[in-house]
Amino acid sequence: MSSDVELNEIGVLKRREIEARLLAPIVDALSDRFGRQEVLEVVRNVITGIARRQGRELATRLGRNDLQAYGKSVEPWTRNDALQLRILDQNESVLNFDVTKCRYAELYRSLGIEELGSILSCDRDATFIEGFNGEIALERKHTILQGFSACDFRYRKPPAAQSSNEKQDSGKT
Repeated sequence: MSSDVELNEIGVLKRREIEARLLAPIVDALSDRFGRQEVLEVVRNVITGIARRQGRELATRLGRNDLQAYGKSVEPWTRNDALQLRILDQNESVLNFDVTKCRYAELYRSLGIEELGSILSCDRDATFIEGFNGEIALERKHTILQGFSACDFRYRKPPAAQSSNEKQDSGKT
């Protein structure tokens, strides 16, 4: 069986296109029988579960799970000009960037499946980083697929002392 690394050799954009072209008619057929919202909920749960596992596998493959390693690992997602990134800030506790061009969004729009595209790509980002390192949080308020001019990725890992204090503070009533 091929690993995700081997599958990504074709580029994640091409991989997502293949997945979307197969999955979209299946989702439509299942939606006719079981209701669209129910089917999309199942698909979303499966996709985010896969993303979490892939995040863990990436951390294992890299031998580390810090933000700097994560920031250096984005090449498969950007291959073939799939994404254009503007790095705003990167250090051991933050990785902030904007995606200013997203061919994934263009792909899903061209196929007429923006809602499914969001599940296949955008919705998986938070659980992917959760699998990579559960202490890193992603805040993203906008995506190109939602109609905004950029996707705002804001990753944050609290410093070790702060995360210990926050854990203590969260136990207080």
